[in-house]
Amino acid sequence: MTNITRWDPFREMTQLLDDTFFTGFTGVMPRNGSLVPALDLSETADAYHIEMAVPGMTADQLNITFENNVLTISGEITQSNDRKDRQYHVTERRYGRFSRSIRLPNQIHPDRIEAKLENGVLTVTVPKAEEIKPRKIAVNVAH
Repeated sequence: MTNITRWDPFREMTQLLDDTFFTGFTGVMPRNGSLVPALDLSETADAYHIEMAVPGMTADQLNITFENNVLTISGEITQSNDRKDRQYHVTERRYGRFSRSIRLPNQIHPDRIEAKLENGVLTVTVPKAEEIKPRKIAVNVAH
């Protein structure tokens, strides 16, 4: 019996983005039960924007580094249900260390990278260098 798979035009694009931007991961979903916080990577004319879900974490629990055009966000989510007076029947929240690495283009300003944590979402803004920002070029009329 043959399986028919519906064609998805975005599947190939998603795989290409995974190969281009993510080092060591196949996307934003956990692999092999590991702790991998979900993130969104977007782009504007002026910057790249990374938004990562880190509910319950504080800024002290997060570490952000930039080296060789790779932005790495790491941290540790500690277990809060460590109460000895309870027997847990279901524990679905994940705990432990995590690390996400994102390769960025050469044309950025690493000294201007900013990060803020608000309502459980870490937002990292990576400004683009002037040479890659789109610009309008005027067309002159020849006389």
